[in-house]
Amino acid sequence: MRIPFLLITAAVATVGAVANGVDAAVAVGESVVPKTRLGSQIEGEINAAQRKEAERRRALDLREQALKAARLRLQRQQKDAQAKAAAEGKASADAGAAGAPDAAAAAEEKRYSDLARIFQSMKPAKAAPVFEKLSPDVQFQVAQRMRERNAALMMQAMSPDAAATLGMALARGGMTQLKAAAATPARASRAAPK
Repeated sequence: MRIPFLLITAAVATVGAVANGVDAAVAVGESVVPKTRLGSQIEGEINAAQRKEAERRRALDLREQALKAARLRLQRQQKDAQAKAAAEGKASADAGAAGAPDAAAAAEEKRYSDLARIFQSMKPAKAAPVFEKLSPDVQFQVAQRMRERNAALMMQAMSPDAAATLGMALARGGMTQLKAAAATPARASRAAPK
C-alpha cells in the first residue's frame, strides 16, 4: 500500500509542532532574557546580603542562648547564696555580738585616718594651732597616721610644750603616756608659782 506524500508531510509537521511546543514550555520556566554582567553582579550582591543576614541571625541566636544559660546560672548561684546565707544566719546571730567591736574599731580607725589626711592637706602653720586644741589622745592617734614629714612640719609650728608632749607620747607609743605627760606639766606649773 502506498502512503500518500501529503499524509507523511502532515505527520512530520505535527511532530515538529509538538516538539517546538515542548521546547517553548521548557524555555518559559527558564529566563528568556540572557544574563548580563550587571544582572549577575546584582544577583551576587543579593546572595551575599542574604548570607550576611543569615550569619547575623545565627549570631543573635547564639547570643540569646548564652544569655539564657548565664541567667539560669546566675539564678542557681543566687539560690545557693540565699540557702547558704540562711544557714549562716543562725550562726552569725550568735557571732554578731562578737563582730560589733571589730566594726567599731574599724570605724574609729577610718575617722582618725580621715582626720590625719585633712591635717596633712593643710599648711603646717595653719594646722598647728587647730591641732593643739585637740585632746591629747586624738593628737596621738592622728599623728600616728600622718606621714612623718607632715607630722614633723606640724610639730615644728606647734608651741614647744604641745610639741614636746606629743613627741613624748609618740616616742613611748601610747595614749596613757600622753595623758600622764600632759598632767605632769600642769602639776609643775601649779607648783612653780608658790
